[in-house]
Amino acid sequence: MSAARDASEALANAASGLVVSLALVWLLRAAGFWDAPAPVVGGVFFAASVARAYALRRWFRRRG
Repeated sequence: MSAARDASEALANAASGLVVSLALVWLLRAAGFWDAPAPVVGGVFFAASVARAYALRRWFRRRG
């Protein structure tokens, strides 16, 4: 993969990470889970991050 495609993937990963994190904060607060123990909230963010990064990596690999 070229350096330009690597940079595009990294930028997409960072930008989508911000969007997903903001959406998760809103959803967790709306659902009343924001006061859950830190490991629970951390686990939710960890799982979302892994799923997002995996999906983006697969999408970029299919395109290139």
